[in-house]
Amino acid sequence: MRGISKAAIAEFCEQHPDAREPLMHWYRTTKQAVWRNLVETRRNFPDADPVGVFTAFNISGNNFRLIVAIKYRWQVVYIRHILTHIEYNRDRWK
Repeated sequence: MRGISKAAIAEFCEQHPDAREPLMHWYRTTKQAVWRNLVETRRNFPDADPVGVFTAFNISGNNFRLIVAIKYRWQVVYIRHILTHIEYNRDRWK
């Protein structure tokens, strides 16, 4: 997969340093992945969930939520939001 923004991860981690290692694990795994659908995505990340047109990943034991757009056909991932679980539950990102 390509198109992943490491800058978005770095920016989020300035405020939430405990998210750095779990987000970088997601980044490295996703960068090497070749997913064709959500079922294949869940082989690497079993808790990945569809949320509208996006896919939500639980990060660091569900302390954080990573919301991405995955274009399987083009093998591209776009980070849309990185949120704390509390921010995610407020639904302001939708």
